[in-house]
Amino acid sequence: MPLQHFLLVFSISLLLVLLPAFGFAKLFVKAGEQGWKAYIPFYNTWVMQRLSGRPVHWVFWQFIPVIGWFITPGIFIEFSKLFGKNSLLDHTAAVLIAPFYFPWLASQEGLVFVGKEGVQRYQKPAWREWFDAAVFAIVAATLIRTFVFEAYTIPSGSMEKSLLVNDFLFVSKLSYGPRVPNTPLSVPFVHNYMPFGSSKKSYTTVGSLPYIRWFASPVKRNDAVVFNFPAGDTVINLPEFQSKDPYYDVCRRLGNGSIDAGRKIILSDSVSYPLAIHANDKTDNYIKRCVAIPGDVLSLRGGQLLIDGKQVAPPPDAQYTYSFRSTVPLDPEIMKEEFNTTEFGMDMSGRYVINLPYNKVEKFKSQPFLDGPLVADDETYESNAVTDMDPRTTAGDVFPYDTTYFKWTKDNYGPIWIPQKGAEIPLNDSTFILYERVIRVYENNTFYRDNGKIFLNGQPATSYRFKMNYYWMMGDNRHGSQDSRFWGFVPEDRIVGKAWLIWFSWENGPRWNRLFRTVK
Repeated sequence: MPLQHFLLVFSISLLLVLLPAFGFAKLFVKAGEQGWKAYIPFYNTWVMQRLSGRPVHWVFWQFIPVIGWFITPGIFIEFSKLFGKNSLLDHTAAVLIAPFYFPWLASQEGLVFVGKEGVQRYQKPAWREWFDAAVFAIVAATLIRTFVFEAYTIPSGSMEKSLLVNDFLFVSKLSYGPRVPNTPLSVPFVHNYMPFGSSKKSYTTVGSLPYIRWFASPVKRNDAVVFNFPAGDTVINLPEFQSKDPYYDVCRRLGNGSIDAGRKIILSDSVSYPLAIHANDKTDNYIKRCVAIPGDVLSLRGGQLLIDGKQVAPPPDAQYTYSFRSTVPLDPEIMKEEFNTTEFGMDMSGRYVINLPYNKVEKFKSQPFLDGPLVADDETYESNAVTDMDPRTTAGDVFPYDTTYFKWTKDNYGPIWIPQKGAEIPLNDSTFILYERVIRVYENNTFYRDNGKIFLNGQPATSYRFKMNYYWMMGDNRHGSQDSRFWGFVPEDRIVGKAWLIWFSWENGPRWNRLFRTVK
């Protein structure tokens, strides 16, 4: 943990035990202790535990990052009981407004210190037993979900056939180091919106924290990674949009390629295009495979991935799109059983188009029904495809949406360098286009061009040094994935965790052969 992160966490822990100290001092005197003890951080909670007869080792738990923030209010509750305060209202106040509650409590006339014997004589109502148990369970589950692992469901086919729709995963938060939430004040167990189809946010940005990751470990190449969708910071808050049809894509589409023109259309019609702005940790969760790490040079040639100029073998269960002619109609059952695919159909020319797992390609090539070669999809750049409306062509539609310098498609892409923390690049027209969003949005700089010059934080600049590491994510379903080819780099502060274990899977019934399979 970096020193500045440790100091921030410790400062919060310190404030929690010091802010109510004025009230503690008067209450200590009523309990027969010297008031000065209340002003010594953590010694004051030691005294509280001793007075209440509770385990003093709780005091040491307060030093565990974040978890300690939940231990301290528990100590406060036990201390309030020593003065006969057992109501739910009192305990809620002791947790949420301790700096005000304990001075108020100390000022009450007739307040009596009942001691641990008085606490033991009090009998909780049954409903309070259940309520307290539920609160404890929620707090414990929230801590586990935030810092250890989280359940995740595969919503789309972008990782086929490595991961299938309705695979239920455990995502390890420890693999890359637990990330402290940017928005700690949120409704437990929900992500960015309230449940049951509501468009209301489930969190508040009050008390927002900067990016903090403890015991950070880098993402490795080929890891299946869950991350917050970087281009999901602004979304059109309607079910048909959200991250399925990203705001920035809609802007370019409405503006016929001009994002600024499209933005004006959206901002002028808040009824048709209501917007929601999300915090970094509250954009939608995506899962893709990390195919390039900081410092890599990535390119695609004919759909084949290259890193630093060397071809990379795809994951065996990943799939790609091919076309062919067949002498007989294809049988869906045979295609599913023999070649693990249900995704095929015939185009206007009479050729079949099929998505095949890479590990089934050689077997498919030897089938007697093939009338000619099995041809891998290979979209090359064509200038007349830039302005057409055909969704099958991606010339001009891939990141960074510039055809002056970058004549790329989803199959023939790059080379593109993945930003690395501490690395410096020259600033010119082409690097400005590639890294503008990284420098301006992800790294929080004022960054623009004016009269042929590039300005960084108000000053002319000829180079830039990156503050974070970045990653390039792609789906294993290479032609059915909204991935980095369409929206760019993933900053390290958006990384959630590593896909670890498939604990359940469902398709018209359990997929028994996928249960408890580790994710590769």
